[in-house]
Amino acid sequence: MDPVWTTTVLLVPLVVVLTAGFFYLYGVIVGLLSKTSVRNKVVVITDALSGLGKECAGVFHKGGARLILCGKSWEKLEELLDDLANASDPTATFPPKLVLLDFGDMDSMPEAIAEILECYGCLDILIFNSSMKVKAPAQSLSLEMDKLLMDNNYFGPVTLAKGVLPSMISRRGGHLLLVNSIQGKIAVPFRTAYAASKHAVQAFFDCLRAEVEEYGISVSTINHTFISRSASEAAESSRSIWSLLYTKKPLGVSPDEAAAEIVKTLNNKRKEVVIAPSLPKAAIYARSFFPNVFFAVMAAGVNNAAAAEKM
Repeated sequence: MDPVWTTTVLLVPLVVVLTAGFFYLYGVIVGLLSKTSVRNKVVVITDALSGLGKECAGVFHKGGARLILCGKSWEKLEELLDDLANASDPTATFPPKLVLLDFGDMDSMPEAIAEILECYGCLDILIFNSSMKVKAPAQSLSLEMDKLLMDNNYFGPVTLAKGVLPSMISRRGGHLLLVNSIQGKIAVPFRTAYAASKHAVQAFFDCLRAEVEEYGISVSTINHTFISRSASEAAESSRSIWSLLYTKKPLGVSPDEAAAEIVKTLNNKRKEVVIAPSLPKAAIYARSFFPNVFFAVMAAGVNNAAAAEKM
């Protein structure tokens, strides 16, 4: 038998085993990190019904956190509660508490905040995971839609943060973690209102970080390209030049990758994390140091999209 062929036959199973072992160890490490960082701590997750919200709920629940899961649908929250109960050891975990929370309904926010604080009387970690997305030319978006986007992506999270801050300040501790789009740092065409809301909430938490540091409160932001949900979403994002700003993998950043980054950020208390490949990170720097180049690329993307539609 050919020595090269023999070597290949022997190496392939070895590579497979080593790869499987790597992912197993990675899962074990993430599990240990989640347990050391959140065990017995009160953790609030907004939009716990999203893909990332569910992933975080599962990781933190198994890690021994006292979860408060927030979402717009009570029935779906109860389904998530059942799923968590079926997938965990009841003797080693705490039953999560559920709170209806809709950032789009600002009138309901005071009651929701009071209910969150009443669950355990305090909270240690608050993960802002909610987001509303709209893609359209600026002139086609109504002012009502702009306001709804700002409520969901800015005023809602800010109102919740302000509502829980007195409790954290009195206890001199806590961690606020904002899961935000990379469009909190750069903006691309046809997402005017969305990018504006993401820039606004990014600026709020960047300012807040310095204000609350003296009270022992940590503020972290995680900017991602996008959280993958389906192949069709990735296919749609690949139709234009600036879609490269969002490409990490064929389907973007997976919920488990984002959840693992959240766990690491809570553990090491990093102030800012960008989950993105090299090109989007380079775009952030280009926007700051070579703005005219960045603007030219964005304009070329619009022209390219317009030309494609005419074909």
